Amino acid sequence: MRIGVQGVIGVQGVVGAGRWGLIGALVATLLAVSVPRASADDGPTRTEVTFAGADGTVLHGELIARPGAVRRPALVMVGGAGPVTVAELRPAAEAYARQGIPTLVYDKRTAGYSTTHRDYGQLADDALAAVRLLRSRPEADPSRVGLWGLSEGAWVVSLAAGRSGDVAFVVTAGAVGLTPARQQAWAYGGYLRHAGVSGSLLPAMQVSAIRQLAAAGLFPEAGYDPVPAWQRVSQPVLAEWGALDREAAPAESERIIRQALDRGGNAHYTIRTVPGVRHNLQRTFADGYDRPIALPADYAEYEAAWIGRLAAAAPPITVDPAPRQDTASRPLAPLSWYEAPWLQAVSAALCLVGFAGYLLTGALRRLRGRPRPAELPRTARWAALAGTAATIGATGYLFFLAVTAGGLPGPVLLGRPVVWLAVQLFAAVAVLATCATAITTARRSLVAAARVRLAVLLLAGAVFAPWALYWGLLQP
Repeated sequence: MRIGVQGVIGVQGVVGAGRWGLIGALVATLLAVSVPRASADDGPTRTEVTFAGADGTVLHGELIARPGAVRRPALVMVGGAGPVTVAELRPAAEAYARQGIPTLVYDKRTAGYSTTHRDYGQLADDALAAVRLLRSRPEADPSRVGLWGLSEGAWVVSLAAGRSGDVAFVVTAGAVGLTPARQQAWAYGGYLRHAGVSGSLLPAMQVSAIRQLAAAGLFPEAGYDPVPAWQRVSQPVLAEWGALDREAAPAESERIIRQALDRGGNAHYTIRTVPGVRHNLQRTFADGYDRPIALPADYAEYEAAWIGRLAAAAPPITVDPAPRQDTASRPLAPLSWYEAPWLQAVSAALCLVGFAGYLLTGALRRLRGRPRPAELPRTARWAALAGTAATIGATGYLFFLAVTAGGLPGPVLLGRPVVWLAVQLFAAVAVLATCATAITTARRSLVAAARVRLAVLLLAGAVFAPWALYWGLLQP
């Protein structure tokens, strides 16, 4: 990867006054915007650009091209999920530029795009705005400007291509044919199994957690169906999957997208499996389960040649054997009444109030110098301690796995991550200690304060048991 040396031309001020000073300032400002920044080794140049997105949001990017390039097929790159920036896409864009494909990359919008909200239609309009800009540039042949999309970006570019004839062709990497929720559930399972995880954590993540996140509105566009958009794509398509793609359910996605193109009447697509690379067509050092930034030596060569051949004729249908996919994805059933996110949240809150409240009131008594009531058994304290740890530990760990896409479960012992194993042990202690407390105090006479305190603890234990069963804390 070769990164150009950045040069900045700025205006510090205007010497003198009057007409010539103003003209000088304007000239210097224009130079600051339009002069490309060339790399020290005569590699691709980078020209900063800005354009208005779907709702007038100003987007910033770079046009990367070989010096002196004129009217060639060109590309707009759309990155995957998250706040993708120019810096993340630049190495791939430079690889395309070295192959003679002027490439525009831009920072993904932050207005209207976040962890909990996104709109693929809006992102598609942003991509089309970038296409319009690139078509106006002297480096690009306006009749041969295409879109490239990675993962989530493939959903975006397929929508954009179906909306506008300005898009001459489509290239995708790691496109997903499933809904985002179903695809993510499949990926959770793959990463966890690769780490050696088995048992209850798998359904907790693949079934319960993913559906809870979607129902709570914390998984944006969870049910998006990409098939209708692909059926509307009439342009030539190069759809690529890494042979070691562990995120896109590649065999299923390849079949779904190919069938959608067929139903839409597209007779000019190429389905390609790229050997030895992972989801984003980059190198892997852990069978596709890692995320290094390392382009293969021949990155963009095949793609550039495919784009170049479009000038002569649209390609015939060509389909490589699909990448290997060891497990099939599963449809996600609707939530039952007892799985409602609000009910799950209330249950966890009641557990914390009962368990942690018991500990807090005990601590306050000790601070005031009051002895522990003799009629309260020690098992009640064990229930409170273990229940608090299990409730906080389970919710925190499951959320952490969701945020990290299941890729960092930590050390695994007996088929369970050590953290999950500890949470399960706390959960078992909490249930057993709560039962023991209920039995030993059933015939005891308690003062009013102790009776209320114990009743809240036992209520928390009664709620905790089914809550823990649902999340797999009491299962192997």
